[in-house]
Amino acid sequence: MASILRRLWLGISAVRAAVTLTVAGVLGRLRSPHQVIVSKPATGIVLGPKIVLFLHWDRGGRVREALFTYIAQLAESGRSVVFITNAGKIEPNAEARLLTICAGVLIRRNIGYDFGGWRDGIETLNLPQPETEEIIIVNDSVFGPVRPLEATLLRLDYTDADVWGLTESWQRRYHLQSYFVAFGPRAIRAPAFRTFWQQVIPAPSKAYVIGKYEIGMTQAMIKAGMRVAVLWPYEMLTKQITRDQLAGYLDGDGAAGARNDPLDLTRWLHILRLRDAIARRKPLNPTSDLWRHLLLSGYPFIKRELLRDNPTRVEDIGDWADVLRETLGVDPGPIIADLRTMLRGDAP
Repeated sequence: MASILRRLWLGISAVRAAVTLTVAGVLGRLRSPHQVIVSKPATGIVLGPKIVLFLHWDRGGRVREALFTYIAQLAESGRSVVFITNAGKIEPNAEARLLTICAGVLIRRNIGYDFGGWRDGIETLNLPQPETEEIIIVNDSVFGPVRPLEATLLRLDYTDADVWGLTESWQRRYHLQSYFVAFGPRAIRAPAFRTFWQQVIPAPSKAYVIGKYEIGMTQAMIKAGMRVAVLWPYEMLTKQITRDQLAGYLDGDGAAGARNDPLDLTRWLHILRLRDAIARRKPLNPTSDLWRHLLLSGYPFIKRELLRDNPTRVEDIGDWADVLRETLGVDPGPIIADLRTMLRGDAP
């Protein structure tokens, strides 16, 4: 009986999801993708050959202090940063500071999520322009950078790949994780690039956007013959999860005390879950499940969602600040300051 009820519930859930996505698609086609209400500076946005479209959202139009550091490092690399906010407004002081480091600021209504904002930016700025060599789409879903970005940006080699991400996911279908994706000269001139962005609609559904656009973007580029790659490959990260890391847990001699320590237990439980997933070819989310391995491999960010919500219940996140402070020599203070305004019922 229980199995029948479970199958029935799964069936109902699948139908509900299909209806939701269908409705989202219809509503998205009824709304204009062009939602920019303010473009600054008023004299026009002047762009160089390398462009970053930095997508932001905050209910009150605030800009976190760490984002100024992130944007400044992008600008210092010689790239023209255009700050696109979906908040519909922005604090005056923040706007003034942004205009000192950005090529421009676009303020738009909160319609279409990140991909709606990126599409609006591409069309508002008429990208790519004849001299454009690179377009990077970025959002504010990360804490950091906890390391200088220069080393990461220097690794974007368009002789090796046409499209670069920082991390990749096999969940649902292979894709570059969209919080940072860089398109090189060949990709931005490909008809598939323009076609993809022209078909992005402001659908009012995050699930729709993830399936059609985050996953769909990578698949569209691959099908068009573009070479895609990431700076922190999935296989490289999973190969760091070794049986040796479980030695204390598997060894019956002298490990009883350690097994009773909650911090040790959470680390072991997490490694066990990761190795179980690898053994069963169950895809992991690198930016949450493999956060520690990323940081120890030179990765410059921690996902905000991981520290704020931990939606997939990653077991070993409790010592993230110690990893930054003691292993990497990085002050976790700026992240803790942001968490003070975000966390509800949890400690950092």
